[in-house]
Amino acid sequence: MGILSAAFVRRQLQRKMPPKRIEVTAYELDAMLLRGIEQTCEACRVACQQHGVEFSATIRNTDFIAEAAEMQRHDFFSKAPPVFDAAIVNPPYGKLSTTSDGYRLLRAVGAETTNLYTAFLNLIIGLLRPKGELVAITPRSFCNGPYFKRFRQRLLTEMSLRRIHVFESRTAAFKHDDVLQENVILHAVKGHRDSRCIRVSQSTGGHHDAGQSRTFPTTEIVSPADAEAFIHIPTSEQHLAARGQVARLEATLGRLGLAVSTGRVVAFRAREHIRQKPEEGACPLIYPCHFGGLFVTWPAERGRKPNAIREDDQTQSLTIPAAVYVLTKRFTSKEERRRIVACIYDPVRVGSQRVGFENHLNYIHASGKGLDMLLAKGLWAYLNSSVLDLYFRQFNGHTQVNATDLRNVRFPSAQQLRAIGHQIGDRGPGQDEIDQIVARELKA
Repeated sequence: MGILSAAFVRRQLQRKMPPKRIEVTAYELDAMLLRGIEQTCEACRVACQQHGVEFSATIRNTDFIAEAAEMQRHDFFSKAPPVFDAAIVNPPYGKLSTTSDGYRLLRAVGAETTNLYTAFLNLIIGLLRPKGELVAITPRSFCNGPYFKRFRQRLLTEMSLRRIHVFESRTAAFKHDDVLQENVILHAVKGHRDSRCIRVSQSTGGHHDAGQSRTFPTTEIVSPADAEAFIHIPTSEQHLAARGQVARLEATLGRLGLAVSTGRVVAFRAREHIRQKPEEGACPLIYPCHFGGLFVTWPAERGRKPNAIREDDQTQSLTIPAAVYVLTKRFTSKEERRRIVACIYDPVRVGSQRVGFENHLNYIHASGKGLDMLLAKGLWAYLNSSVLDLYFRQFNGHTQVNATDLRNVRFPSAQQLRAIGHQIGDRGPGQDEIDQIVARELKA
């Protein structure tokens, strides 16, 4: 209830030369909170008065997206928008439908995005004066993925990142919320492009955690050569070492002649064709629950997920020819050790002419065809390696692994991958052995 404004005011009053005047514009849609905000603003006024600083506050009980978008229409009927020196925000998190009024308003001012928090930041960027400063508490999801690409491009074009703070724990700082991803605090300055370094700090968010911080060249955080403009946030020596190892690799899935696709079977849409147990006229349906280490284990003897999908004209587009594929989970639980979890689908072990992959899986293939087993085993080991996990976590702070993320990851060469695969037996090594095998080949 106005605590971020109070923190800003307190910081200004602690300066050797405080400003002569502070004007706060506070937005709050929930009328139940207005009284608390008024009390906070009154406390700020009293504190400013004691330091000889003028203070005024305007509390807007209205939809920020609607009002800020109206300010930035720049047409014949719109008024010149106010210009702010600073913004400090904890915007709401949540999906923004492309059919909503809010999205329509954003599109009208060239700030369309599909999440509320990036909608707020898009509009705030437009309201800041040159050299105006932004501090925002948000999820890390904007750092990667196709949904936030346009926002990242605007943020990195119009703003200069100065500092990023990472909360390592999803529960310590936000224990009263159902937070499924890591949150960050970012500090950026509008139009100030002379910053060559970005300070990165981290903490668990606990009361007694002093945290740690390091300074990195800006190019270590955002590579000028990255067309996707992913934002990497290294927080340890291990992250830097992993970044160095992966950065030396030259291959991508595309350069290897491979592609990654998302499983075609969306369970609720294909419900009438899905079968709990294998039966005649049906082919295997693979879920994440079928991951069994190195190879897919099918059918699942226990669990509630189905095991098969009917083969007929209506499901022909949902299944693919059975072959060797490398699968990855699109969503991993908070408790899993690795962000990327891979497994190999081997049709010889299953025995079917076609297979369906459920929508919570990605599968790697060679232009729709299967892979040779040595290459598949090499991919399996690299995707499950600790070095890739440490690298991946620098730009992915949530539990989702998109196909776009995998397309942008660097891979060992086909020769290196097959050399790795040659050392993988049929039972699959443990994590330490995987890491040793991968490390030897990456150094070779």
